Amino acid sequence: MFDKTMTFSFPSDREADIKAIMTAVYAALKEKGYNPLNQMVGYILSGDPTYITTHNNARSLICKIDRDELLQVLVKSYLGE
Repeated sequence: MFDKTMTFSFPSDREADIKAIMTAVYAALKEKGYNPLNQMVGYILSGDPTYITTHNNARSLICKIDRDELLQVLVKSYLGE
């Protein structure tokens, strides 16, 4: 049953939207005095939106991104794809 590699893909046309949302969330967290990287990683790992401040609508914004899609964009960016 699990002997074949499964494929996983998302549309790539949302990368600019995701970057804009992540940039806005980062700025909101920083403005409120949080460590943005720690908070964003906490959200990505747990899926708990309370890691993200409601300041400047950041929590609502980040919930517009599917976490799997976000991880794909992050890995792609890290690897320079």
